[in-house]
Amino acid sequence: LILSLLIVFLIATITKQKRIEREIKAAKEDAELASRAKSSFLAIMSHELRTPLNAIIGFSEIMDMKMFGPVGGEQYRDYVKDIHESGKHLLSMINDILDLSKIEAGKMDIREESVSLIQLSKDACSLIRDKARNKDIEIIYDFPDDLPEVLVDHRMIKQVLLNLLSNALTFMEKNGKVTLKAKQSENGGIVFSVIDTGIGMTAGEIELALTPFTQIEGSFVRKYDGTGLGLPLAKSLIELHGGVMKIESTPGSGTKASLYFPPERTLRPPFESG
Repeated sequence: LILSLLIVFLIATITKQKRIEREIKAAKEDAELASRAKSSFLAIMSHELRTPLNAIIGFSEIMDMKMFGPVGGEQYRDYVKDIHESGKHLLSMINDILDLSKIEAGKMDIREESVSLIQLSKDACSLIRDKARNKDIEIIYDFPDDLPEVLVDHRMIKQVLLNLLSNALTFMEKNGKVTLKAKQSENGGIVFSVIDTGIGMTAGEIELALTPFTQIEGSFVRKYDGTGLGLPLAKSLIELHGGVMKIESTPGSGTKASLYFPPERTLRPPFESG
């Protein structure tokens, strides 16, 4: 009996030790994965920041030296436009990083107000209209006239829409389509979708795309620009509102990004009695 108890004790001890070893190994692998993700992110950021900074510095130096004559020539106006666009690009990236950091630290506050998703969509699309026009991409609206307004942070949700739209346009060839669609669910919530005809993603790529500081492609050999923060930030911002973001995609068949706003965000009942 004593021998049997000893054997049971040894087996239990060994099993516990093996479990602890597996947990330590898993934690180490997670830490290494996080470290690689951050290293990859820093490599991407160094590239993303360097490009617009070089444009800002280079073009401003040309203008300062009046290399092409007095400021006011056509080429200077082109440089001013490039400097402005580069500055906006840098500011956008920095804001994304700060917002994501605030969310992770639990320090992002929501300023609620009544917002029309229809109008907000049109406002967001106006900011990416030139990019869409340059790629001959058609933007389609599919909204019911009686779509309720929602109680949300206007800036945050506009940022979510801009991130989804920018992501759709980036991973799309010419002559594509982006459809913005919304409907009210039976429980009173609202489902808002951005549907594109882009290159699509596999299930594994969707998981990577939703992970902060990661890229689907390698950090140095990438066909498409970006920091890898757009979708993770959009997901975090919608979750701050008690909502959910879902990505559905098939390689070669486009991507559908859906935002779900819960019933408590809807400003009137789903079904009004006559």
